[in-house]
Amino acid sequence: MKRVLAAGLELDDDKTRIDRAEVHRYLCDESYWAAGRQRETQDRLIDEAARVVGLYDGEQQIGFCRAVTDGVSFVYLADVYVLEEHRGRGLGEAMLREMVERGDLTRLKWLLHTSDMHPLYEKLGFGVPNAKVMERLPPP
Repeated sequence: MKRVLAAGLELDDDKTRIDRAEVHRYLCDESYWAAGRQRETQDRLIDEAARVVGLYDGEQQIGFCRAVTDGVSFVYLADVYVLEEHRGRGLGEAMLREMVERGDLTRLKWLLHTSDMHPLYEKLGFGVPNAKVMERLPPP
């Protein structure tokens, strides 16, 4: 589903529109959570995502997020970003609202991991992690 924002920017959940090279470049080279991620891995994460939302300025991909789910009880939100030169205009919030509040997954519990941007996620109803949240990382 495509949605037009102010100034002609667009949100779109069409996987075929994702600029995979740009998403990989940002996540691999600029993000703290996916540094060094292989392109094949990133492509598979997009292919197997329950939903992706891209943020576009014309044909340029300027933001991205993806969701993974069991389809019954929870959704995991991942790989959320907006290019730095486009931040501070509410675009990240608009992209996340599209992902979390619209579509088939909105009725499920949403989870995420983040080291920053807590105030943004709180606007969408995410709370502070608590003692129930545990994580097992894969072996090195």
